Amino acid sequence: MFQLHQVYTLFLLAIPVACVAWTVTHEEIFREPREYCIQCSKEKKTLLARKFFYVFTCEYCFSHYVTVLMLAMTGFHLYLDDWRGYVIAGFSMVWMANIYMNLYNMIRIDLKKEKTLIKKEEQAMKEEETEN
Repeated sequence: MFQLHQVYTLFLLAIPVACVAWTVTHEEIFREPREYCIQCSKEKKTLLARKFFYVFTCEYCFSHYVTVLMLAMTGFHLYLDDWRGYVIAGFSMVWMANIYMNLYNMIRIDLKKEKTLIKKEEQAMKEEETEN
């Protein structure tokens, strides 16, 4: 039955799911394979092939597959001890992982804004010093 440690485990297991999904679909280290997948997702002839390659370009879609792998590795389930508990855990983990990824993206955007503002201010200060 449902226990509080299951909620803690859900929050913890969603972190690596989010990390892997974000890294594969956004970070520079996987840029070339991702660009290949983007191209294939647009140019392949069959719908199945296009959707297969699209999965590697969308963090939400990819997080489902990472979640399935995580559930297989850990045997984690929520609320019920049978297959239904795995389904509940799977969708819950995808949801939590996507919350983490959205928070990360918002923080990342804020940091980029800050850096841009700082550069503009530094440049304005240098120009002001040059004028004086």
